[in-house]
Amino acid sequence: MDAKIRLHVDHALALGQAVPLSQAQAHYLTGVMRLGPGAAVLLFNGRDGEWRAVLGPAGRRGAVAICEGQTRPLVLPPDLWLLFAPIKKARTDFIVEKAVELGVARILPVQTRHTNSERIRQDRLQAHAVEAAEQCGATFVPEVAELAPLDRVLEGWPIGRQLYWCDEGAAGQPATIAPIPGPAAILIGPEGGFSPDEAQRLRARPGVVALSLGPRILRADTAAVAAITLWQASNGDWR
Repeated sequence: MDAKIRLHVDHALALGQAVPLSQAQAHYLTGVMRLGPGAAVLLFNGRDGEWRAVLGPAGRRGAVAICEGQTRPLVLPPDLWLLFAPIKKARTDFIVEKAVELGVARILPVQTRHTNSERIRQDRLQAHAVEAAEQCGATFVPEVAELAPLDRVLEGWPIGRQLYWCDEGAAGQPATIAPIPGPAAILIGPEGGFSPDEAQRLRARPGVVALSLGPRILRADTAAVAAITLWQASNGDWR
């Protein structure tokens, strides 16, 4: 039987490797999906690619799967970061999920002047990133960082990483990203937009490019999808 279920595991994967599955994973496979010993599953850990494994007997504390062979090598996404100001819970989840599906290397929630969410559950968003990778066939799961003030993130900004700032004030200009090789990042603002002083600081920073997303001002979650798509089409692995 072909393996159709993909699981992310935090364990080395290699030929003949016995991989422990958590109690939740074992319950999902045996209790929800009704798989028995010998059933095939696909495992990945973000380091060793994707592996076909067969399920062993399940117990109260979990189960074990034995790796039979690698089905795909590790494929890293382009070196693109996504910075965004958290919004309502379900829409923040949407941004994380779509960023993983579209292909980013790191996700950084940032606190801006008009951010309407003062805290996030980093562990919950990381779990959403894992689930998105399981569903979309990715072999890599980007890190979801803890929420940090935008000013602090920019103070420690790495030299040589281009920052595309999605500027709502640029609405109406052509939505294009010029091909520029090297690491990059996209910054999406909050629902209330960037404050005037934040916009002024961004315009004054070297290596920051103000980006238009077309003739209309987009919602934050839509803007994230649009901006990643533009960058991927011109600089990423979609070409």
